[in-house]
Amino acid sequence: MARTGWVKPVSDRRLSDLVSVGLLTRVFPADVIDEVVKAAGRTEQRNRALPARVMAYFSIGMGLYAEASYEDVFAQLTDGLSWSSGWSETYAPPSKSAIFQARRRLGFEPVRDLFARVARPLAGPDTPGSWLAGRRLMSIDGTILDLADSTVNAEFFGRPPVSRGEQSAFPQARLVALAECGTHAVLDAVIGPCTTSEIELSRELAGRFKPGMLVLADRGFYGFRLWAQAAATGADLLWRVKTNLRPRYQETLADGSWLAQIIPTSGTGRQQTLPLTVRVVDYTIDDGRDSPDAYRLLTTILDPDEASSEELATVYSERWEIESVFDELKTHQRGPRMVMRSKSPDLVKQEIWGHLCCHYAIRTLMVDAAQHARRDPDRVSFVAALRIARRSVAQGAFSPSAP
Repeated sequence: MARTGWVKPVSDRRLSDLVSVGLLTRVFPADVIDEVVKAAGRTEQRNRALPARVMAYFSIGMGLYAEASYEDVFAQLTDGLSWSSGWSETYAPPSKSAIFQARRRLGFEPVRDLFARVARPLAGPDTPGSWLAGRRLMSIDGTILDLADSTVNAEFFGRPPVSRGEQSAFPQARLVALAECGTHAVLDAVIGPCTTSEIELSRELAGRFKPGMLVLADRGFYGFRLWAQAAATGADLLWRVKTNLRPRYQETLADGSWLAQIIPTSGTGRQQTLPLTVRVVDYTIDDGRDSPDAYRLLTTILDPDEASSEELATVYSERWEIESVFDELKTHQRGPRMVMRSKSPDLVKQEIWGHLCCHYAIRTLMVDAAQHARRDPDRVSFVAALRIARRSVAQGAFSPSAP
């Protein structure tokens, strides 16, 4: 029986074989999607018009065409095949209702797992702004995303308070991400309600830091428990703290930094907790103001011969690169003042993970272009890369079999 809104193509190929053009399949190969779908238990028990693989691509496509309708997003994905076949085959999109039901069947877990499977560091040994003392520069920070105003979204994600006891117009999700400073590639993330603090969400993320990283964080993240958890992974840390934090002084080093011990200041069992040794870097930035900001950094790199205090103070400015990442996601890719379209928590998470997959794909394109031109990836236009990515999907510019 024919399905409403669906026109069967003349070819015998399934739709899962059709949506295999452009940048998306270059970064997220079909076989990898099939593997994460199977691991998540979302493999179809019968032959559907909208199989899970197609809907995984669709979830990423929503991030690429954030302002387009369901039908328009699907048309863009399938137009690539029509283009590559010389328009000898065309494919009519299924109905909005059919796409919605297929999104629900997929859920968010396969898209989340796809991101975790594929997102890897992109910076090479010579990528500017990516390294210090042999360690890969990473930055952790959080942002919020406006969601569709539905009862279930509000119940799950919450609304931030505003003045006079009122609440904001939209529910909001909180996203905490870990990004590579030199390439702006997001490599890990956690999504939660806006009522959950960045610190709480960061605990999950911090447990996945890896040796060889130097993770930068703003002063809002510091707490003894989170610091100890992050340092225990073997990653190095360089976090700004409030200048009124008073570590226990031990000794001054040759470069003017000093060793100290930190201890928990609250919580049960703090008297029995062993202190941790850190290195403290104090400095100010002379920007012409009468009262320049004072900075205090803590780091796990204790030896100034590995990284001097001046090098650490200089490289800390790379932390702001993650702010540019959020601007790319929220202003350019999603669109300014745009609200996530999904009206249920699972589909909200699916949509956000799709946006992160999309951003990672665009960033791989930018890194490839920068390497080819021997330029800093920061000097490549994200907006231009976004246009190219959209064109690659619509015109099949990349071979599905490309590595």
